[in-house]
Amino acid sequence: MPKSLLIYNPTAGPWDMTKALKKLAGDLAHHNWSMELVETEKSGDATWYAQQAARHGIDLVLVAGGDGTINEVANGIAGTETALGIVPAGTGNILAHQLRMPILSVVPPYQVSEVTEALLHSRIQRVDVGQLNGRYFMCWAGAGLDAEITVAMEPRSRTAKRLRTLPYIIAAFSVAGQFKGVRARISVEDRAFNTRALLILASNIQLYAAFFSVARHAYMDDGLLDIFVFKGLGTSYALRHFFHMLFGARHLHDPAVVQVLARSVQIETAPHVAVHLDGDPYGETPAIINLVPGALRFLVPPHAPGDLFSKPPERVL
Repeated sequence: MPKSLLIYNPTAGPWDMTKALKKLAGDLAHHNWSMELVETEKSGDATWYAQQAARHGIDLVLVAGGDGTINEVANGIAGTETALGIVPAGTGNILAHQLRMPILSVVPPYQVSEVTEALLHSRIQRVDVGQLNGRYFMCWAGAGLDAEITVAMEPRSRTAKRLRTLPYIIAAFSVAGQFKGVRARISVEDRAFNTRALLILASNIQLYAAFFSVARHAYMDDGLLDIFVFKGLGTSYALRHFFHMLFGARHLHDPAVVQVLARSVQIETAPHVAVHLDGDPYGETPAIINLVPGALRFLVPPHAPGDLFSKPPERVL
């Protein structure tokens, strides 16, 4: 049975999940998992705890938080033999939704038994991780409109998190009304082109935000990023792309959208615009995005979509 560390970000998500996580740790201990629970106090703590776990030969680091906390842990153990597993306790939990992982509830029994069962029957897959200007990401990285929205949103209070997607929708319409797109030079491996872009996105998973299946044929282990350039100028194009993604993935057939499968993309814009990774702001353009194949051992629950992986699992717990 794995020697495990559970890292909890108590500021993640709309509710305090300490009680539920203590029960989860106890339930896993009953199944002979060696389990220690630690809480973060500030940004960067999750990365430090994960690095220490890998250095001391911990088999598995579980992370209880949102996509941002998962990102921190991935940056601590990518390239090591320590595996990463998720216990969804954030606000968006997009990676958890992608994997069909049960989400911890705010009321008893908190879905602890469902999360426990999912962890006990998981498998380990080797997955790719992206890099944005040297920092790892699990899900996506991008520049432009969506990154500007994250800048407008973060940091959020716990009260705002309890409103779930509503603050995002409000911020999206507010920012989209002012963001006109930028002149961009996009270099995808050996091909470069200039365009007026609203959003450039590199995805390692199929889902994007809470609603969109942006890269419906993406694999997490194929050595390629699904790169999208959403072209256009102004609010009308932003609404066009929004509704095309919302209804039937029509963006995949839109001449104003460029889609490329590649290992790397370089983005230069005038003026500079915000960039993000895994939904958190991360500076401004220029941005260099690339993929590191098979860099992370990842715990995958039993009900995860079969079309998310192209290779067999490394092992089953």
